[in-house]
Amino acid sequence: MNAVAKTSQQMAAVTKAELLNVLKSSLYPGASDASVQLVMGYCRAAGLDVMKKPVHIVPIWSKAAGGMVDTIMPGIALYRTEASRTGDYVGKTEPEFGPDMTRTLGGVSVTFPSWCKMTVHRMVHGDARSYTAKEFWLENYATAKRDTDAPNAMWKKRPYGQLAKCAEAQALRMAFPEQTGGTNTNDEMEGKTFDGPVIDVTPDRTPTPRVTHERRPVDYVALFDARLVQCTDMACVDRQWKVWASTVEKAQQAGRPIDPEIVDKIQGMIGERMADMQERENQRAAEMAEVDADEVPA
Repeated sequence: MNAVAKTSQQMAAVTKAELLNVLKSSLYPGASDASVQLVMGYCRAAGLDVMKKPVHIVPIWSKAAGGMVDTIMPGIALYRTEASRTGDYVGKTEPEFGPDMTRTLGGVSVTFPSWCKMTVHRMVHGDARSYTAKEFWLENYATAKRDTDAPNAMWKKRPYGQLAKCAEAQALRMAFPEQTGGTNTNDEMEGKTFDGPVIDVTPDRTPTPRVTHERRPVDYVALFDARLVQCTDMACVDRQWKVWASTVEKAQQAGRPIDPEIVDKIQGMIGERMADMQERENQRAAEMAEVDADEVPA
């Protein structure tokens, strides 16, 4: 059973409020309702099992907002999952570390590896290709506070492990750009400052202001229904949910948010189509297994 079907069953078995309470008390303790709702929406749109914690809530200092902003970031486990789903991921090397360095940062003496290098292997047209990333500790470590250079507890306690995850994430982005996109993992972004414009994704209960000019409404349901009908494999459906997630984000940024009912409807359509494709793939695999069995001499 794929992640979309699992997530759909979870949502059907419990109410949204119950799931919210479960996530806040187990996987995301201390998080606000709005932030956990963002996690639920992200997982629903991406077809991910929210109970496996594929994404993290990372507070990032925003200069534009003048404060900390909760941001949803994928974890390294999600990168690994997306790479594995392609069927082309054929493993990785052990991390290779540079010489140790000792520095005093924010009054704290820290010993850490100067750099870490890791290689990810992917099958491309039948050949195994290698993608190597090299990341430096000083460029990646997370600070304990915005106004100090001292590393936070995790980067001080696990200088090797944290840097290895950053190097692996970069290598996975190089090997699987379509699956990872332009995102960064929580390990890479923790303690960083966000310099770009702030987009408030907190559910807004106020009426959407009217635009000053008329626009022809887009029938998104009909549009994506036609696209999904043409999909004959899982990769095609996967591209459609990415297109839809991008469409929703761009509409929000433009001040013309798409009706939540339409968003939920199309996400449901994509989830159903993905489940159909999974069922077809399972059926084809079963048929191939039967053919192979028939060809075995008695």
